[in-house]
Amino acid sequence: MFDDFFLRAIFAGVGLALTTGPLGCFVIWRRMAYFGDTMAHSALLGVALSLLFSLNLMVSVFLVAACVSLLLLLLQKRQALSADALLGILSHSTLAIGLVLVAFMSWVRIDLIAFLFGDILAVTTTDIAIIWGGGVVVLALIAWLWRPLLAATVNAELAEAEGLHPERARLAFMLLMALVIAIAMKIVGIMLITSLLIIPAAAARRFSTTPEVMAVLASLIGAVAVVLGLFGSLTYDTPSGPSIVVAALILFLFSLLPAPRLRRDENSSRG
Repeated sequence: MFDDFFLRAIFAGVGLALTTGPLGCFVIWRRMAYFGDTMAHSALLGVALSLLFSLNLMVSVFLVAACVSLLLLLLQKRQALSADALLGILSHSTLAIGLVLVAFMSWVRIDLIAFLFGDILAVTTTDIAIIWGGGVVVLALIAWLWRPLLAATVNAELAEAEGLHPERARLAFMLLMALVIAIAMKIVGIMLITSLLIIPAAAARRFSTTPEVMAVLASLIGAVAVVLGLFGSLTYDTPSGPSIVVAALILFLFSLLPAPRLRRDENSSRG
């Protein structure tokens, strides 16, 4: 059961889940789920450009996602369209351009399914080193930017008055998202990255008393979803990336169940 490829998949998935937890919390707090989709869809354009110009895949995806983030900021400042309209345009345009470029490159054999839905069972020790190394960098930057990010999320004007530079924090958050998407693409794929960001954080929200607790719980729930999803994939011969997302969904549904013990305690205290 515990072949080398399976252990590598667990280490890679857990490392990614620990990283996406805090970022996913900010995605939920800032109501930026559609932004996460846009960044994920732009990853396919990064894949196409990396094949076209023989660039490193992860670097190419990060650069494209970062450029999309900067373009979004510039377009929002012009206030010509609403944020959701801009996100819709960028999301579908980058995905379509990536697919068209891949179709034109007839000399390149590419497995689109692997890019769209991931192939965590094919990760190498180098991939694991990149995931954990990149994860440490992302978590360190989140810890450093935690106060300005949280303040800007609660009230951008108040954060500006306190000299916390919310615009800089927002740009840093977008770049961190681009980095995580570049790291996560090989594991859960372009279409499922946003799910791994949002679902564990949403499941953690109910049990959290502070933002810090929610960030930690989101990472732990994501890690549990990775392990359960991989074992489910191994047991039932299902795709690994979607199985991880399904496991995260099941944990989220469990988080919605009522807590009868708490209700009994409340009733006893009233009596």
